[in-house]
Amino acid sequence: MAISTSAGPLFVRIAPQAPESLQVQVYARIRRSILDGVIVPGARLPSSRALAADLGISRTTAVLAYDQLLAEGYLTARSGSGTFVTRDLPDERPNERVAMRTRAPAHPPLSRRGVALAATRASAVKIDGPPRAFRIGTPALDLFPTEIWTKLASRRAKQVTIGQLDYSEAGGFRALREAIADHLSRARGTSCTADQIIVVAGAQQGLELIARLLLDPGDDVWMEEPGYPGARGALVAAGARIRAIPVDANGLNVELGARRAGEARLAYVTPSHQFPLGVPMSLPRRLALLAWARNARAWVIEDDYDSEFRYGTRPMPCLHGLDPDGRVIYVGTFSKTLFPSLRLGFLVIPPDLRDVILAARRASDIQPPVPPQTILADLMIGGHFDRHLRRMRTEYQSRLDALTEAATRHCGDAARLRPVMTGLHAVLDLHVLDDGRVTTEAFARGVEVMPLSAYRFDRRSPVTNALILGFASVPPDRLDAGMERLAAAIETVRQTRGRRTKRRHRYD
Repeated sequence: MAISTSAGPLFVRIAPQAPESLQVQVYARIRRSILDGVIVPGARLPSSRALAADLGISRTTAVLAYDQLLAEGYLTARSGSGTFVTRDLPDERPNERVAMRTRAPAHPPLSRRGVALAATRASAVKIDGPPRAFRIGTPALDLFPTEIWTKLASRRAKQVTIGQLDYSEAGGFRALREAIADHLSRARGTSCTADQIIVVAGAQQGLELIARLLLDPGDDVWMEEPGYPGARGALVAAGARIRAIPVDANGLNVELGARRAGEARLAYVTPSHQFPLGVPMSLPRRLALLAWARNARAWVIEDDYDSEFRYGTRPMPCLHGLDPDGRVIYVGTFSKTLFPSLRLGFLVIPPDLRDVILAARRASDIQPPVPPQTILADLMIGGHFDRHLRRMRTEYQSRLDALTEAATRHCGDAARLRPVMTGLHAVLDLHVLDDGRVTTEAFARGVEVMPLSAYRFDRRSPVTNALILGFASVPPDRLDAGMERLAAAIETVRQTRGRRTKRRHRYD
């Protein structure tokens, strides 16, 4: 509908069935026209009576819309003359907004730590949609006991108390902490009390909390090379100076670490299943690491992210269970044993750190959400968690067997799968082919893999072309189909490399 102004006709479209009232629609359309320059400053608007007649609305609606525009400073009323667009508009003019967008940002730059943190690599790159071969870090969501979880959640929702609606213990739901301490004593060969457990919103939050509490900017920290980008991000955020310590077949090279940075403040390790190489840290290396930490008065963070799953090997007790000095802080997560979006993990801390960690927690996120903690506690106390783990160990063995058979059948001599003893991912060596190029070709075929090079941060590290393959997220038949597509990607890169080599020889 067109209404007449001194600047020409103005088209105002109103919709009687819209959720907004007619008053709000008229107000918004005229305001937008003023801001966009359609109605220029100083232009005269029709009277409220004329506006109502033009739009087919009541005069009261028109008056209320004008009153709102007058109150906000978009219009001004002149006695005996009418209603005009103010010459001093309260909002920026369109040309001013465009100019602001094209200028360089006026705000200060990021801090050096902010720049480094923003450049932290992702632990995994995913294709949108449900899990597919060979997604990293995702367990068998298709086998999660959703019916049991739903029943427990429903029961908890019906039994919620006023106390659970208020702020809760900063350390986490007491029953859950007791269940975690009991599970660790049975499954991971260590002893701790519920008071030593701190429930966090995922292992990543736990790493960040520890790093902020224990490190000063510039402190040296040992980091496995290759290693987990999430831990690196937490250490960077704390301002640590990261010292990359190589990993070999026995785990972190403690002797080399002591030579490179003997006075480091902290060491981050994944001793049960090194990420991403998958090797366990040998007992001599574990004892050497603890001895170094004692002599250097350093802390050790043990990230035990997926050691619940073992294949044909006896469980090795966690590093925390070997520590006589209370220097190891254990980090656990339910993302790999249950499901990632649960976002619950935990820390096992020395008793003398409890008060300071809880104080630091209260200064940041106060507490983790209580409802999922209560459901998880019921799952563990009722025995459902242990039963789920037992079922998953059998299933993951089947999926690992399928991965191994598929790699042999489809890849032949082009790639070799390293032995897997623990965890939910495997390493596939590519020999001479560039792992980045193979990753790109695999993604083009709908296959998720990560290059080993994505987890290397030290340029001095020897180049090993390999892929990291998760085998937990999809059933065996899809693993086989995924390996067939991955083999095709490897073959494409091999042929491309062969053609390039022939061209180089041709012109030698």
